[in-house]
Amino acid sequence: MLPLPTRCPLTGGEIVVTRIYCPDADVSLEGRFAVVEPPFAQLTPEQINFVEIFVRNEGKLNRMEDELGLSYPTIRSRLHDVIRALGYEPGKEEAPPIVDRKQVLAELDAGTLSFEEAMQKLQGGD
Repeated sequence: MLPLPTRCPLTGGEIVVTRIYCPDADVSLEGRFAVVEPPFAQLTPEQINFVEIFVRNEGKLNRMEDELGLSYPTIRSRLHDVIRALGYEPGKEEAPPIVDRKQVLAELDAGTLSFEEAMQKLQGGD
């Protein structure tokens, strides 16, 4: 059996399924059924392969370095390409940078930061 296409192979337009058949019950259903394109359908075969390797390595890019023989920046770039292909912008929801508490306290002690500035840094604001 062939997989159901998500787009018309001639025009690239929408596909509408009009008949569904169940061989177990020998029953057909007729109507207009929309084909919902899965989120990963827009990925290239190379990107899908990358996602499979990413999942197999539990999202650990350093393990992917060994398996793919690529540098960490190259793997991260490919991951960003996949994220963009899925319609997101990488880094939009990254965690705030980790604050060096000892450094903030040292600056406070040295008088280069006010109490309010130190508290703002410690609470995640810059």
